[in-house]
Amino acid sequence: MEQTGIVYECIRCGARVPSEELDLRGGEIKCIICGYRILKKIKPPVVKRVKAK
Repeated sequence: MEQTGIVYECIRCGARVPSEELDLRGGEIKCIICGYRILKKIKPPVVKRVKAK
């Protein structure tokens, strides 16, 4: 299951909330499970390749 949008994680319960779900609920920044209002943005697993000289 690959998600293209931004994914947030609730600080209190650890639930992952996609930004599309927040848009569907009126754009309010709130956990969909516990209702806590502090979410952190999860960085995508991007591998950076650097050439060694």
